[in-house]
Amino acid sequence: MTSSALSPQLLAIIRKAQIDEETGAILYSFMAQREKNAANRRLLRQMAEDEAAHAATWRGYTGEQLRPRRGKIIWLKLLTVLLGFTFVFKTLERDETFAGEEYQQLAEELPEAQAILADERRHEAELEAMLDEERLQYVGSMVLGLNDALVELTGAIAGVTFARANPRLVALPGIIPGGSSTLSMAASNFLAERAAGHANALKSSLYTGVAYLITVALLVLPYLLFPEPMYLAAFITMIAVVVLIILFFNYYLSVAKDEPFLRRFGEMAAISLSVAVIAFVIGLLAKRFLGIDA
Repeated sequence: MTSSALSPQLLAIIRKAQIDEETGAILYSFMAQREKNAANRRLLRQMAEDEAAHAATWRGYTGEQLRPRRGKIIWLKLLTVLLGFTFVFKTLERDETFAGEEYQQLAEELPEAQAILADERRHEAELEAMLDEERLQYVGSMVLGLNDALVELTGAIAGVTFARANPRLVALPGIIPGGSSTLSMAASNFLAERAAGHANALKSSLYTGVAYLITVALLVLPYLLFPEPMYLAAFITMIAVVVLIILFFNYYLSVAKDEPFLRRFGEMAAISLSVAVIAFVIGLLAKRFLGIDA
């Protein structure tokens, strides 16, 4: 069947399918080039070849050499570097062309489309089950560092914001204790992992420490950027940063590890913001009744 024999709606679906397959072929090839694990590298190369073959099938219907947008490819490659291939792979799965009414229409018009889809789904499921990305093995360590930093520093910074009313002075409880707490958390995680007999205790402690340190930097940054009279703006910005960190991290987990997003986001946000509110009230009371000032 040629493109002239296809309805405009069906041709649009096939064109989008072809572009999606071309996107997958380019992206999985890029992932394979970066992957150090030999087994993962073979899987990603095989996936790239399959995507290219599927694109060729759809190209037989469209008669066109369609290419994905350059900006999208650059963005997906950047996400691969920053967040890992598992996250991007599952993001692409969520954006799959063949879904709902569009796929039903395609399968009705082109019977071979169902066989192609079944083959692709089976193969991708096998690959997904076998993919093993190092950073996902240390999610627990990252959660430990991230959550501890959010709870401890959000409370500490919120508690002194109005007591000192000076962004630079408020930043001190984040910079000084934050740096020492980073080392303390990493060391504690290392000792706990060693005691549990885990071979990668050092790497686990590094993930914990890095997650803690990045969180410290993001929470303190507003107090370093705003001028002295704008301590309230710095505080509001910090709270917004807290929510965004929790939002981003839980979205990452919900995609990469298929975990529930809303429940985990709600739990972390409720704990961190509750501590901030309580510490904020304590700071106000301290300033009023104890005479603490900047």
